[in-house]
Parts: sequence; C-alpha cells; structure tokens
Amino acid sequence: MAVKARGVLYPVEQSRYVELTHHAPSAPLEPYVEHYWHVRWAVDGVFETKVLSHPNVHLGMEPEGVFVYGVHRGLFTRRLEGRDHTLGVKFRVGAFRAFCGAPVSALADHRVPAAGYFGPEADALGRTVQATADPAEAAALAEAFLLPRVPARPDPDALRAAGLVARFTTEPSLFRVSDAAASAGLSVRALQRLFSEYVGASPKWVLRRARLHEVAARADAAEPIDWPALATELGYADQSHLIRDFTASVGHSPTRYTRP
Repeated sequence: MAVKARGVLYPVEQSRYVELTHHAPSAPLEPYVEHYWHVRWAVDGVFETKVLSHPNVHLGMEPEGVFVYGVHRGLFTRRLEGRDHTLGVKFRVGAFRAFCGAPVSALADHRVPAAGYFGPEADALGRTVQATADPAEAAALAEAFLLPRVPARPDPDALRAAGLVARFTTEPSLFRVSDAAASAGLSVRALQRLFSEYVGASPKWVLRRARLHEVAARADAAEPIDWPALATELGYADQSHLIRDFTASVGHSPTRYTRP
C-alpha cells in the first residue's frame, strides 16, 4: 500500500522520486512491529530526503548493509542516488528493548550493524532482500526472520511506554513533562527513566516532536494557516516560539517551508 508518511518533509517533491509502501505484520509480531516499510527510488543525480523521525527504532536492509537505527532526535537526512530500494522494519515504541539487552537510549542518534543484535544471519537476510524485487515478498522475508526471535510475551513496561507515547502525542492538553507525568501517575523522574529504558528519547523530546509533526502536516496541507491560533492550539507561548522551534529543527521557518 502506497502511503504518505507523517514526518516526511517536502512530501510532494519526494513523491517524484520515491515510492513508499507499508506492509502490516502478522498477528504474532504485532506487539513488536508497527509495520514494514519499503522505499524504492529513481533519481537522476542526487535527491536528499528529510524526515522528522518518530520515537521508534528501525531495522534497515539497505544496499550498503543491514543496520539498526536508534531514535534520531535531529533532522534525519538521506542522500539518494540512481535506482535502488530499501526494506525497513519499524519496531513499535519500546519493543526493541527485547533485542538490545540495554536501555534503548544508548542507541539514540546511532546507526549500528544489525549483526551485533541478530548475528551474521542479519547480513544474509539483507542480501536476500536486496535481490528481491517485490516489496511484499521482501517484507515476508523479514517477517520469517523475526518470528523465531521475538519473546513469547511482550514486556509489560514496553507496552506501558508505548501506550504513554501514543497518548502524549495525541492528547492536545499535554504540553509539559510535569503534566504528562501526572497524567501517567508517575513522578517526572520515573517517567524519564521509563523513556530512557524503553523509548530511546526523553518525554520532553516526544512531546516537542509531536508538535513539530503537526506543524509540518498543516504546512504540507497547502491551506491557509492562522499561525498565532496554531501556536496557541499546540501549547506554544506565542507564534514566535513556534517559529523558532520549527526553524531550529527543520532549517527553515514555517512560512519558508511552505514555499521551498
């Protein structure tokens, strides 16, 4: 299924060069995998894709190898050249803790060889995926690889972390970490420890990133935007705070972003 992914910047321009499809996991893997994603590109020259990432760990089977990507807290950029494809696994929030044996925050902003977590079989999987033209077949290969490697039951704390991230990113009244912690029935420190262990990014980052996703989505809609009203809606002190936050993350002001 071709999709428009939230967080992908300049989606209209990217669609000229990139085809993105998602594939759902089977029921046994649903507690661990949000979806498989497949990117196929055809570029004459170079195209740089830019993404405001989500608080998820990814497994990427790329032309140059197989890698685990921790949560990328800045602006993720990738140079695409020629014609090729990549298959990725987007793990559910908190789920990769079962594979890494350490706080997921240690992976933040890092790309590491997947063999360190899944053994040399991960590299063999990558070679097979790269030789597979059909995205659904490639996703099925990744599915077969992961099925025998997941725990029989998901970690309750991982599920709790995932549920909190989902709520924090959709609840319009949660802007401050103290409010988010109180709504979860946790102290701020306990919430920070849970997110360090299972999410890989702080609660403050998760709340801020959700707001930036919404600003970008509104800008991409190509409809008139009442910026002061949007700033109030998203919990910014005023329009100037929204502009500074977006510009610091994206590299352009919201109005410049709408007119690249």
